[in-house]
Amino acid sequence: MKKLGIIGASGHGKVVADIAKKMGCYQEIVFFDDNADRVQCGDYPVAGKSQDIFHFECDGFVAIGNALVRQRLQEEMEKRGIHVPVLIHPAAVVAEDVQILPGTAIMAGAVINPGSVIGKGCIVNTCASVDHDNVLEDYVHVAVGAHIAGTVQIGHHTWVGAGATVSNNINICANCMIGAGTVVCKSIVEEGTYVGVPARKK
Repeated sequence: MKKLGIIGASGHGKVVADIAKKMGCYQEIVFFDDNADRVQCGDYPVAGKSQDIFHFECDGFVAIGNALVRQRLQEEMEKRGIHVPVLIHPAAVVAEDVQILPGTAIMAGAVINPGSVIGKGCIVNTCASVDHDNVLEDYVHVAVGAHIAGTVQIGHHTWVGAGATVSNNINICANCMIGAGTVVCKSIVEEGTYVGVPARKK
């Protein structure tokens, strides 16, 4: 029986579990969370703390929004030989040549167009779009309804907020937070928080 262990018994975890179930790859799904008060996540049991996943025979996936925590836990799983899958909702549209690395979740309604590369541990959230020839480096989060135009590169650990828009032919450096509804019209070369139309450093 193929099992999936998900670290992070939260709302994001529920979405990840739903994707895994709809993909039909797993017969059993269990959660792991360091909050001892969490014994259930949706329809699924919490089997123990995050480190307990290493005592189960299962694939592993990190469903935690904090990119640094997500990276730390995913790297530990990979180092200790746990298979980390890619999870793509059946209602997402992903071009055939798109490269997606382990630990990434593609949510319902998301669109990823040809020539794009999505790194490890990324989140392309509900109804977000990533157009052609983009590069999302490791642990990037493109939030709900955000839109990335063509030929954009986004550095690792950057978060693009809900409903934000990134124009074409732009680079965004690592460790940025792009606020909800922000419009990025020029490349961003200094890490930090950016908000507004057009985007300005906060």
